[in-house]
Amino acid sequence: MIRDVINAEYECLVDILDQLIDLVGEDEAHPLASLMEVISVLIERYEDDNIPEIADP
Repeated sequence: MIRDVINAEYECLVDILDQLIDLVGEDEAHPLASLMEVISVLIERYEDDNIPEIADP
């Protein structure tokens, strides 16, 4: 059950990041650019800890 909540939060953050990318683009001076960076780091850490990497054959 807790895993379901965590996965839902992860999916929500991915959706938010997608929207921020559309809004901010590559404008590092945009007021939401730092929020976009924080969310991307959180997603990356979650993926590193919870999603196995696919090995090259």
